[in-house]
Amino acid sequence: MAARGTEERLNLSAGLASVAVALLLIAAKLWALFQTGALSVAATLADSALDLAMSLGALAAIAYAARPADDDHAFGHTAAEDLAALAQSLFILVSAALIGGAAAHRLAEPAAMPVREGAGIAVMGLSIVLTVALVGWQRHVARATGNRVVAADSLHYLGDLVPALGAIVALWTSRRFGVSWVDPVVAIGAALLMARGALVIGRAAWDALMDRAVDAETVAGIESVARGFPGVRGHHDLRTRRSGGRVFINLHVELDGDQSLHEAHAIGAALKRAILARYPGADVIIHKDPV
Repeated sequence: MAARGTEERLNLSAGLASVAVALLLIAAKLWALFQTGALSVAATLADSALDLAMSLGALAAIAYAARPADDDHAFGHTAAEDLAALAQSLFILVSAALIGGAAAHRLAEPAAMPVREGAGIAVMGLSIVLTVALVGWQRHVARATGNRVVAADSLHYLGDLVPALGAIVALWTSRRFGVSWVDPVVAIGAALLMARGALVIGRAAWDALMDRAVDAETVAGIESVARGFPGVRGHHDLRTRRSGGRVFINLHVELDGDQSLHEAHAIGAALKRAILARYPGADVIIHKDPV
C-alpha cells in the first residue's frame, strides 16, 4: 500500500507540474504574440492552450482513475482517461484548422512582419527550456510508476519542441532577411503536426472506448507467458481490452483435472503473478478448465 501511495503521489506531481508549465507558457506566449503578431507564435500559443487542456484532463483522469472499483463501476474508473482524450483530440483538430486557415490567408495576402521579433525568440527559448525540464521529470515518473497517461503527456510535450524551434527560425529569418513567408509556412507545419497528433490520440481513445483488443505484440506476450507455464496444459479464449492506462486480460487455461482444487488454484495464481510481472497494473482474470 505504501508503494502504491508513492506512485500515486509521483503521478500527481507530474500532472501538477504539467499544468503549471502550461500556465506559465500561455502567459509568456500571449505577451510575445502582442509584441510580434507572428502566426508561428500564435500556433505555439494555441498548442500551449491545448497542452493546458490536456494536462488538466490528464490530471483529472489520474486522480479519478486512481479511485478503486465500486458497485457502480466494477471495472474501475479508467475510462475517464479515454473520454478526456477523445474530447481533447476534437478540440485540437478545430484549433489546427483555424491556425492553418489564418496562415493560408497570410500567405495569400502577405504583410510586413511586425517588429520586436527578439521578444518572441526569447519566449520561445524559455518555452524550450521549460518543456525539456518537464519532459525529463515526466519520463522519470513514467519509468518509476509505469503510468501511461504521464508517458503520453510527456510525448505530447516533446512534440511541442518542433513548433517552438520553427517559431524561432521564422522570427529570426524575418528579422535578419526581412522574409515574411516563413512565419505562415511554419504555422501551417505546426497545424499539420497538431492535427496528426489529434488523430492519433483520438483513434486510440476511440479504440479503448469500443473495447478493441490490445495490440498484437501485447497479445503475443501474454500467450508466451501462458504457453508452457508449469502445470498449464494449454490455453484458449484470450480476450483483452484497454481502458485508460490499464489492460484487462481474460484467459482460459487448461489444467490437469485430477489434481486438487488447491493445486489448480496455486497454478492459476502463479500464472497471474507472472503476467502481472510483465504487464504491471493489468487486471487479470484466469478461468481454469480441466483436461
